[in-house]
Amino acid sequence: MRTHHKSTVLATAAIAALSLGLTACGGGTDAGAKDAGAASSSQGAEGATDKGTGAAAGTADQTAAKSGSGSAGGSTTGGSTAGGGSGSGTKGSTAGSSTGSSTGSSTGGKTAAKAPACAYGDIKVTAAKADEVPTEHIVLTATNTSGSACTLLEYPLIAFGPIQTAKDVPAVAKSKPAAPVVLRPGAPAYANVRVALGGVDEDTKVVNSFNVNLFAAGGPAEGSIVVKAPAGGLAVGEAAAKTGYWTEELRNGADEF
Repeated sequence: MRTHHKSTVLATAAIAALSLGLTACGGGTDAGAKDAGAASSSQGAEGATDKGTGAAAGTADQTAAKSGSGSAGGSTTGGSTAGGGSGSGTKGSTAGSSTGSSTGSSTGGKTAAKAPACAYGDIKVTAAKADEVPTEHIVLTATNTSGSACTLLEYPLIAFGPIQTAKDVPAVAKSKPAAPVVLRPGAPAYANVRVALGGVDEDTKVVNSFNVNLFAAGGPAEGSIVVKAPAGGLAVGEAAAKTGYWTEELRNGADEF
């Protein structure tokens, strides 16, 4: 009986041990399976997340690319517009500058080129005493009485006496203007003329009229303009007489002699 009881106990213990081992193995297997499943689920979730993130990133990249493309397009358009504006401005400026200067200068040049030299029949000349005592200077005024513009060349050729015998009145070089005067119809030009030095012992003669000739392109023009002297006549000292050039207005310095 003891032997049988002992064997039974041992068998029971062995079965219990085997059951415990199997239970442990089964629990470990379940836990491992659960862990594996959890890990797999975690990896799947992470993969899905990564995929989602990647997809989102890809979408974001595409959006950014589109946005960048749009921005670049806008920038390009803006640059193009700005460039166009700049180019247009430059062209406008260049055109304005060219047109302004070309038109202005060429108009003046054409006017001067087209206006022929004034002839004695185109001009009326008058004389007035300068505001001084005794009278040393007179101012000649030449007015265009023709119906078209003409160019008043050089200076007045003055003869205080008979043209054939009168002494030529020299011109003062410093009074020469940069360009000849172009007279439009009715417009005047001026020349300052010294007739004497105002000395008591100066050799003078009184004239009531004198002659003025004009210049043509090739030299003295044909025809003489008779100019009436101011009231009371002029005491002229031929040795001292000098004339300035025709100018649009009398100038300080240039027409003082």
